[in-house]
Amino acid sequence: MAKAVIMPKAGITVESCIIGKWLKNVGDEVKVGDILYTYETDKASFECESTEEGTILAIFFNDGDEVPCFTNVCAIGKPGENFDDLKPAGAASAEAPKAEEKAPEAPAQAEARPAAESTAKPGDEIKVSPRAKALAEKAGVNASDATATGPDGRIIERDVRKLMEEGAPVKAAAEPAKPAAEPAKAEIPAPEFEDVKFSGIRKAIARSMTQSLSTMAQLTNHHSFDATAIQAFRKECKAAGGDVGGITLGDMVLYAVSRTLLAFPDLNANMVDDTTLRRFKHVNLGVAVDTPRGLMVPTIFNADTKSLLEISREVKTLAEAARSGAISPDLLTGGSFTVSNLGSTGVEMFTPVINPPQTAILGVCGITQRVKEENGQIKLYPAMGLSLTYDHRAVDGSPASKFVKELCQNLEKFTLLLAK
Repeated sequence: MAKAVIMPKAGITVESCIIGKWLKNVGDEVKVGDILYTYETDKASFECESTEEGTILAIFFNDGDEVPCFTNVCAIGKPGENFDDLKPAGAASAEAPKAEEKAPEAPAQAEARPAAESTAKPGDEIKVSPRAKALAEKAGVNASDATATGPDGRIIERDVRKLMEEGAPVKAAAEPAKPAAEPAKAEIPAPEFEDVKFSGIRKAIARSMTQSLSTMAQLTNHHSFDATAIQAFRKECKAAGGDVGGITLGDMVLYAVSRTLLAFPDLNANMVDDTTLRRFKHVNLGVAVDTPRGLMVPTIFNADTKSLLEISREVKTLAEAARSGAISPDLLTGGSFTVSNLGSTGVEMFTPVINPPQTAILGVCGITQRVKEENGQIKLYPAMGLSLTYDHRAVDGSPASKFVKELCQNLEKFTLLLAK
């Protein structure tokens, strides 16, 4: 009896998945554990292992199809077994794909045709088609010298072209030479390009960013702070070695955000609808991670209750899982605020786009040398930029600016923040 392999549920919040690529075909023998196809959610990619052993009798969905979780995607059994009762409603094709049938043999290819023979008969009047006559005049050849192959012994365009290819003598010019023709236009080389279809993750990013910019009243405030304190603390951590040695400037920013954000509940929130704001009691901190498949935002849940070292360890674990494609989709949801760090790329300021349904996102920029006056003296200092984008429907400019100002103060006195 044929049995079905279903689309797995890749996380509590996932309702459907997109088939990436089938690795097996109809007619292939498979064993339990063999990889049948790849599939992806809007955040991560996975491989589906066969839960049955036998021959693939039918494949109900194609590459790129979005399939609800727990839906039959293929049938496996013994050759000849019936699988009609396994075919899901709404499958991409009415009939399940079958093994390729032998194509009917094409009729033997016609033998090469002999060279065209003239259809003209001796004594016939030479007839020339208008197109052939025009071509002959343009080329300067005598159309009557061509071998006629057209109906009723008519010389047609192909006859004149053949005559030209055979090197027919050019007729003497009967008229004064015409002015030289305009120089031929330079040939423009055809552009080289490649059309690349969006992956499921790229499509999800596109939908999310379009929704964000089209439904929110977004604006961005740019600030900077003296990074001397966090640079000095980073140097101490590096000297200590071990896990502490792995603490980065980015980890310190995440820690400071988790502590500062609690005093600004409208920034640590989600928009439920156009008139309802959901404020969170703890900071579920989303961290933007660049992966080979596109941007992902794993969440550090209850970041405000975790130490700097715990945040440092967790963000590295989440980032590695996101880049490898092994992260659970449940860890890519539930954020109340997001931090996007482009500091390592040399960005001095940018406008991060809010991750819906959150109300704000913080962009972390690189460090540049700036000048300031201190005790009557002009001195250089390392300035790190922070760019806060917020939804003006939920947050006004004043509280948004106060949040970043307080965050800058906490980072400039980072060791005092650790003591609180």
